Amino acid sequence: MTDTRAPHPATPGPTPARRSRWTEFRQSDFMYAFLRAPVAIAAFGFVALLVLGAVFAPLIAPHDPFNPASLNLMNGFTAPGVPNAFTGDVFVLGTDDQGRDVFSTILYGMRISLFVGFAAVLFAMVLGVTLGLVAGYLGGWTETLIMRIADIQLTFPAILVAMLIFGVAKGFTPVEYRDQMAIWVLIVAIGLSDWVQFARVVRGATLVEKNKEYVQAARMIGRSKAAIMLRHVLPNILSPVLVIATISLALAIIAEATLSFLGVGAPPTQPSLGTLIRIGQGFLFSGEWWILFFPAATLLALALSVNLLGDWLRDALNPRLR
Repeated sequence: MTDTRAPHPATPGPTPARRSRWTEFRQSDFMYAFLRAPVAIAAFGFVALLVLGAVFAPLIAPHDPFNPASLNLMNGFTAPGVPNAFTGDVFVLGTDDQGRDVFSTILYGMRISLFVGFAAVLFAMVLGVTLGLVAGYLGGWTETLIMRIADIQLTFPAILVAMLIFGVAKGFTPVEYRDQMAIWVLIVAIGLSDWVQFARVVRGATLVEKNKEYVQAARMIGRSKAAIMLRHVLPNILSPVLVIATISLALAIIAEATLSFLGVGAPPTQPSLGTLIRIGQGFLFSGEWWILFFPAATLLALALSVNLLGDWLRDALNPRLR
């Protein structure tokens, strides 16, 4: 006899737990490669340590080096770790000619250097990516004009371009606002001298992406050119942009230090690492080596760590090396 009863529906099994985005990130190829690169881990840790030290400088620094009321000229030229002959105070990295704690001045100076570096790279990246996208996607006379301007700028050293832009912009700034606007003028000067490499790389990547099927499909359904560039092409060309931005950060910090060392960068009231190096250079041959050595070593270690991180990022995001 045939059983005509309807079969019982299968009992559904347990629903798999949905992984969080943090779990997916930890298990991604990017994180896997990072955890197996000791040089990248060390570089990232050192950069993070310096950034945190600069951000929390008012809480970490034992003294406020730019508060005249807290300075004691009797502490001037105190060697690192040696009690001062007059006051008995001990400073880990010594003091400068005005009795300012070198360790505190480095923490406060890094705030200016890192702020200028990050802001200049962000400005250069936005400008370069925008012009590169427009040049690569639209082509024609627009591409020719943008690329020829980029080629002309490449014929001059970036530091000279930054100095020229800084001088012109400062000339148009009213005298009473020059010190307040010096940092922002410095950011614009470094950013305008560094946008070319972003534009050239983005243009080349856009020329490849705009002929692919997903871009052609977006054109067929009537998407505007701006929407295609921003929502379809841009997300697929961000990998090289991130690599360039990381390496450009080190170059921007060095450019700021160079301009400040030459006396055309950060104002004396807001000294950066470059300003501290310029001050220390004047006392190098008189025996007070620590005034120059420690700010210069900090700048060197910061730039080297960012470069090492950028080199690893370039290798990790390059599909040909996987």
